[in-house]
Amino acid sequence: MSLKDLTPFGKKNIPVRKDADNPFALFRKEFDDLFDAFFRTFDLKPLEPSIGSFSPRVDVVDSEKEISIKAELPGMDEKDIDVSLSRGVLTIRGEKKEEKEDRGKDYFRMERSYGSFNRSIELPAEVDETMIKANFKKGVLDITLSKTPKAVQETRKIKVTVE
Repeated sequence: MSLKDLTPFGKKNIPVRKDADNPFALFRKEFDDLFDAFFRTFDLKPLEPSIGSFSPRVDVVDSEKEISIKAELPGMDEKDIDVSLSRGVLTIRGEKKEEKEDRGKDYFRMERSYGSFNRSIELPAEVDETMIKANFKKGVLDITLSKTPKAVQETRKIKVTVE
């Protein structure tokens, strides 16, 4: 066998294998498309941190007579927060502005970050709109919503048995 036989330059019909023929390549493409579609629903790109965005942590506790919501809003003032209730959905909106300045003998550094957030929480029960309390202290927003008498009545305990 000569070197000329090993090189494809003189041959006219060279078989080319496409990814469409490879089942592993097809599986990988479908898997990548699945991840892309999943992250597209959140307006995020996969495995990329969202720089500058802020989404507060929220805890919701549904007790017998009231619903308690706590949102962590560190570094914010009460004037930057807006709380509203419409059709059984509580919405917390706000804008976070942060500026850090660092001066030294031979340097000056200033960092600014701005961002807004919007959290909507569908309430699990009907609430009395006249009995809503919101308190903001040390970066924690505490909202208490009293349930209506009808919502309290409709709650019933279900006995769990063991077999």
